[in-house]
Amino acid sequence: MKSKILLIGIDGLNLDTALDHAPTLVALKEKGFFAPLTIEPPTWSGPSWSTLLTGTPHSQHGVLDNSFTGHKLLHNPDLLSRAFYQDQSTTTFAAAGWPPLVDPIGHGPVIHERREQAKALRHRVLVRDGETYGYTQVDAEIAAAANYAISQHGPDVSFIYFCGVDEAGHAFGSVGDEYKGAIARIDSYLDNLLQAVHARASADEPWLVVVTTDHGHVDEGGHGGDSARERASFVAALGVGRQNPQWPTQFEPHDLVSLLLAERA
Repeated sequence: MKSKILLIGIDGLNLDTALDHAPTLVALKEKGFFAPLTIEPPTWSGPSWSTLLTGTPHSQHGVLDNSFTGHKLLHNPDLLSRAFYQDQSTTTFAAAGWPPLVDPIGHGPVIHERREQAKALRHRVLVRDGETYGYTQVDAEIAAAANYAISQHGPDVSFIYFCGVDEAGHAFGSVGDEYKGAIARIDSYLDNLLQAVHARASADEPWLVVVTTDHGHVDEGGHGGDSARERASFVAALGVGRQNPQWPTQFEPHDLVSLLLAERA
């Protein structure tokens, strides 16, 4: 039985801080599969999410910073696209408030538009602009839309992205109440998404919920360098209606897509 995949990206999350302020993530980590990841520098969101979502390193996808100048994303399809090419009955959904991930107008997008599947309602993409309107508002909209999509449609492969933690880290640093409060807020969205999955999941509809981040933050806020804190990421994966994945305890960030696709084989 093929598992439905729900990949949740939390931008700029320091896991050591989250473990004190994100009970849902802590429970997922303890009950599910967990492995640390080390992100390839430079630790910007563009290169890191491109790697995590296309299954290719920087040298292959060509995204070296957040300008996306000279990228090769057209020739390096994302997880959702590759899942569809693997099985064209696959339905996909993506929702993000950082435009380069999902918006066909401008930089990127990392998640391919796939207009034919969108017209056939097999590929749905929600685009929001947190850079303009702020991620506190936009993340809430993303969470509500994702809950609806999971509950009502149950897409086969989904990517849901939250950026409020990264926004707080840049504005206030990663050790203060603002950063911790953003973590708690996103954790509540994670809890709601898990509840929606549990309401659907069964032996006949198994789900795999996966959480990761693209980089960490230094204490004063910021990233892009090659310090251990900036390069620190992780994968936490919980099977619902199925067992947890039997993945290696150590792998590279660009291996994640292949591991996820194998759950759909």
